[in-house]
Amino acid sequence: MRVDRAELTETLEDAGLSPYQADAYVTVLELGAAPVTRIADASGVPDPRIYDVLRDLESAGYIETYEQESLYARANSLDEITEDLRTRASRFTAATEEIERRWNEPSVEQSTVSIVTRFETVVKNADEFIREAEMQVNVSLGVEHFERLRPALQAATERGVRVNLSIHTPDGEAEALPDSEELAEVCSEARHRRLPSPFVVIVDRTKTCFAPHAGSTNEYGVLVDDRTHTYVFHWYFLTTQWDTWKPIYTARNDEPPIDYIDIRYCIRDVAPLLRDGATVRIRIEGTDTDSGTDRVVEGVLSDVVVTGDDDAVGADTVASYGGRVGLIVETDDGPVEVGGWGAMVEAVEAHRITVVSVD
Repeated sequence: MRVDRAELTETLEDAGLSPYQADAYVTVLELGAAPVTRIADASGVPDPRIYDVLRDLESAGYIETYEQESLYARANSLDEITEDLRTRASRFTAATEEIERRWNEPSVEQSTVSIVTRFETVVKNADEFIREAEMQVNVSLGVEHFERLRPALQAATERGVRVNLSIHTPDGEAEALPDSEELAEVCSEARHRRLPSPFVVIVDRTKTCFAPHAGSTNEYGVLVDDRTHTYVFHWYFLTTQWDTWKPIYTARNDEPPIDYIDIRYCIRDVAPLLRDGATVRIRIEGTDTDSGTDRVVEGVLSDVVVTGDDDAVGADTVASYGGRVGLIVETDDGPVEVGGWGAMVEAVEAHRITVVSVD
């Protein structure tokens, strides 16, 4: 397929030549060896510019000039030039293919996951995250790190944040633990893990700080600002740092009103009440899963939804409620289905659940 002069000139400009350079080079190709004055007449390059333009083309390897009564110019060997153009064409082709690949295979949702080498960096970020907490803080740490985070934990507890503290001691000795008065100032509930454990702080279902325990062969830390990754650490905390260890302190009342942050603990406690015929009035603060706006649901609990293990309802450990769970609340506007963290099929994702009364 032949290319007309205008299209050839435009293509050379795309390849990096200036408009005057492209015009002059195409003219040289058309004339063959020719005096500079004739090249200027046959091209659109102004006479005062022709020498500079040809000098630039010669420096780039496109032409050569020589003296023959006057200054002449002719095209150089095409091998180097055509190779350069083919290379540029290949790069455009590769770029086109890469654009298509990225379009067809978009990356996963952007998140922030950082690997750090100093434990102090992990603790510093944990302190900052706790001070910004609005709903819940889950903490697993050694007694040697308790004092470092104590002011931030106390401030969170005082402003109504639910703080779950799992604390481990050297050799599992309970004598080294803070006393009940100290724990009452810094957490909602505390449990004693009698084994060495990683350092973990999980804040508001979004942020995580993690570092292996001191006996690990690798020293590093992980900082996460992402709901999906934090959900994995949340389950790690519940099943290994919390649920299997007995409380050593709790501020929770056994009589309503009783607050829950995790829907699974609420279901564990209210399902037997429903089974026995009790009337449970409930209030949920959460997010509408369709609009993403804040939503409050109040009414009488009519049923619980638990999928997976048929024997899950009534089990003590939250791991037994690993499938889909939900609450059905009868409101003045009809029944509303409420889910937990990451709810999609339910109408509301619960952030805080309050059992207002049980009759």
